[in-house]
Amino acid sequence: MTGKDGLSSSFVETVAGFTAGIVSTLCLHPLDLVKTRLQVDRSSSSRVGSSLRIIRDISRHESGLAAFYRGLAPNLIGNSTSWGLYFLWYGSLKDAIGSYRAKDGGFLTSADYFLASGTAGALTSVLTNPIWVIKTRMLSTGSRAPGAYASFASGVRQIYQTDGFRGFYRGLVPALFGVSQGAFQFMAYEKLKVFRSRSMREGSATGGVGEARKLRNVDFIVLSSLSKVFAGCVTYPYQVVRSRLQTYEAHLLYRGVTDVVAQIWTREGLAGFYKGLGPNLFRVLPSTWVTFLVYENTRVLLPKLAAST
Repeated sequence: MTGKDGLSSSFVETVAGFTAGIVSTLCLHPLDLVKTRLQVDRSSSSRVGSSLRIIRDISRHESGLAAFYRGLAPNLIGNSTSWGLYFLWYGSLKDAIGSYRAKDGGFLTSADYFLASGTAGALTSVLTNPIWVIKTRMLSTGSRAPGAYASFASGVRQIYQTDGFRGFYRGLVPALFGVSQGAFQFMAYEKLKVFRSRSMREGSATGGVGEARKLRNVDFIVLSSLSKVFAGCVTYPYQVVRSRLQTYEAHLLYRGVTDVVAQIWTREGLAGFYKGLGPNLFRVLPSTWVTFLVYENTRVLLPKLAAST
């Protein structure tokens, strides 16, 4: 589908998602690093103050402020690529389902949003998993640790030399399970947008203001927050399992997904599946705000910029 400005909706969605991924990663990478360190920590139980302990250890024993940006390259590549591909496929699938529904005079349902989001997430996960393996390994260890990857390229070489092609797909199973988080989030987000838009139209009609206002940035912040918290609370444990499977010595410590789950349950209890939840919640909302604000505004501004040139 192409707009009056000559830009296809797929192109707009891809650029908006790609831009959102870059901006959110640059702003919040240090919190992602702390979260990853907590997720792969097998030496202590989950407790209040663990995040501060990790921050102190990094500051004292690694290369100061620069240590908090270790693994930025794979994180930047992974997030920008993932969001770009995700919104490309999500927008295309949503349009296709919407066209099918329109034939019978119907509208997109919650199940339609869930299906489009889940499918887009699964495709994205399969293509970007190798990037996340390298990112997790770089974020989970300091640059001075034995065998630590010096760069993204060295990580690619070492994984291929030691584990072969299969090494790039460690943690794919829980990552595919984690697709449900995005599916739940976008299902909730889209329905909340519809609800909010409808309430604004009704409010305008009742108050005699005239044409209903468009959703504002504050609306995007509130709606994305509610949808992210809803989805995150349901699906967070998969992130811990995935991170454990993607660490350097995963092949020596675990025999697969079920073994990871069994070991976490036996040694750390239910709380073990929620390690890193604190910094994740602290990180995930600002990240969600940045991502959706950049995404929604880029979707609006890009066609206008193209039309003005």
